[in-house]
Amino acid sequence: MMRTRAGGRWFVAMPAACAALVSGCSGAVAPEALPGVYRSDDGGRIELSAEGTFAATGVTTSEGAGPVDFSGSWEYEDPGTSNDFVYLGVEDGGLGMTGGVQLYVEDRDTLYFQSDPDGPVTQELHRTG
Repeated sequence: MMRTRAGGRWFVAMPAACAALVSGCSGAVAPEALPGVYRSDDGGRIELSAEGTFAATGVTTSEGAGPVDFSGSWEYEDPGTSNDFVYLGVEDGGLGMTGGVQLYVEDRDTLYFQSDPDGPVTQELHRTG
């Protein structure tokens, strides 16, 4: 009897937990809301243009790395199962052989770099214009 009741509670709790997870991962930011200038407290700057290009100066993309400048094209990605991000396709600048990097979307006014999903945020940038 105890086993049936516990199973019944699990059956009710599971859909509620799944709904909470899915709602937290939904694409809350429209790509057309992202173009603008974003700055970090430590001097990093990224400008996303409406035409799909970007310029980054003084940004830190991974833990322990120094600030770099690079530019290229950007594309919004909504993977549906994890955080939305802007894929920065690097065409010129200081990332060496790296072809691209993910810039995560917190909301329409906050973007951040995080090289390790379980690690700390490397750099957070806030909309200024």
